Amino acid sequence: MSEQEPISPRELIAQLGEMERRATSRHEAVPQQDKARTLWDGIAFNLMSTPVVAQLNDIKEILNLPSSITRVPGTRNWLLGIANIRGNLLPISDLQLYLGGKPIGINKRSRVLVIDQEGFRVGLLVGGVQGILHFKPEQRTVNDFTSAALAKYASDAFRAENEIWPVFNVQLLAEDEEFQMASL
Repeated sequence: MSEQEPISPRELIAQLGEMERRATSRHEAVPQQDKARTLWDGIAFNLMSTPVVAQLNDIKEILNLPSSITRVPGTRNWLLGIANIRGNLLPISDLQLYLGGKPIGINKRSRVLVIDQEGFRVGLLVGGVQGILHFKPEQRTVNDFTSAALAKYASDAFRAENEIWPVFNVQLLAEDEEFQMASL
């Protein structure tokens, strides 16, 4: 077995330079995408028997329904109470009940969507979350809602495979004085 002659530092640097030159020339040959595709990402859930989406960036966290929610006396029926989430108190609201629908049936699929709009932090109880949906800008359409309560928070929608997905705007909900004032 023969031993290789050691490479001098100068030769090693020259070889590394040649490798970098080849890598760079190959990189430039890769076709570049002219325009990045921008998708609108949303969390899908049902609200008042209607499939809706909320913008993914507006939902800070998705939680299982906390096992312990403390009722707050003197509040509206849609404010279920407060829960201790990792040392922070979080008000939990039944979103469907707030909108004038029937209360969410609590089961293993029930979830809490945590929103935080400029310091207004609240958990919204929903019947379940279907997942994340991605829409192209050209899929945006006008929302033609029959439910006035839901239409107040959903002015636009997306069309995907002959299905309309209204966009539930949590910022409008958070800014609504009626929703902010949960006391009787």
